[in-house]
Amino acid sequence: MVRTNWKVFEEDYWAINTTIQELLKNSNATSVILLDKTGQLIASVGEEPQFDMYSFASLCAADFEANAQLAKLIGEQDFSTLYHQGSNESMYLARVEKDIILVVLFDKKTTLGLVRLRTKKAVDNLSSVIRGLYDKLEYENEEYSEFNEEFAAEAELEIDSLFSD
Repeated sequence: MVRTNWKVFEEDYWAINTTIQELLKNSNATSVILLDKTGQLIASVGEEPQFDMYSFASLCAADFEANAQLAKLIGEQDFSTLYHQGSNESMYLARVEKDIILVVLFDKKTTLGLVRLRTKKAVDNLSSVIRGLYDKLEYENEEYSEFNEEFAAEAELEIDSLFSD
């Protein structure tokens, strides 16, 4: 399920922010961005990029999804990381959870190896926080889960009846 409206509790906000701040510092990156697979920005730290952050987040999400399809074509379940190297700037993307992507922007002041090493630890930390957040949100929406399943089943029947002869 893709969450298009994020609700982050204070303790989760601080856990996410602390983790990406540490990643920024320990990897010597210029910016660290957390987004969901719809391109919605969840959190960002570091230097403010000189481009539209919302367009960038959408393009990163699309890039990750396109590469997931490429992975399937070659027989892989998914690519959990992506790396794009430029002459001056580079970016490393890592899947945190099914719907969450971590983007690390860095320049020549650091190395891919250091970024990969520090990102691995950050992904582990963020994954734990995000799973906990998902659990909290599922618990809060528990009363609506039966309605959603029932509604989906009825909608499916109605669609079938529309297209039957």
